[in-house]
Amino acid sequence: MATQTQTQRKATARKAAATRRRNAARRSQSARKAAETRAEAQLSTLQVVQAQAERAVLIPVGAALTARDQVVETAKPYVGGRSSAERELNRALRKFERRGNTARNRAVREVKKTRTRVERELRQRRTQATRLVRRNRREAERSARSARSDARGFVNRVQEQVGSLA
Repeated sequence: MATQTQTQRKATARKAAATRRRNAARRSQSARKAAETRAEAQLSTLQVVQAQAERAVLIPVGAALTARDQVVETAKPYVGGRSSAERELNRALRKFERRGNTARNRAVREVKKTRTRVERELRQRRTQATRLVRRNRREAERSARSARSDARGFVNRVQEQVGSLA
């Protein structure tokens, strides 16, 4: 092994000390950043919880105010005096009448449409049944004529054979 001189040992020690200082500075900076990140995370978690708590309070308040506004708006025409109340009542009655009339007309149209459809289907089925009965009757008559003709031919042959035997 080569021995070092005093100057070389000092230079090496200074380099090592500088490296240790740099590493310590990096660790310290890294620890500072980690602490800041943890603090921000805790702060943001706290803010999220705070926002949720605020929502839990603000939602019912907003709903109650909206309901109040609707009640006030609905009652406004009726507190303006008798003529105002009568006018509003008549307006509401006409609105209900129109809506009832519309519903009745819609129902009548639907009934007519259904009736027409049922009648059409009934006519089609009746026509099909009539055609089927006619076709089957023709085929039955044709088969009966054919069977009668075959029977006559058979009877004639038997008579001829009986006549030839006698």
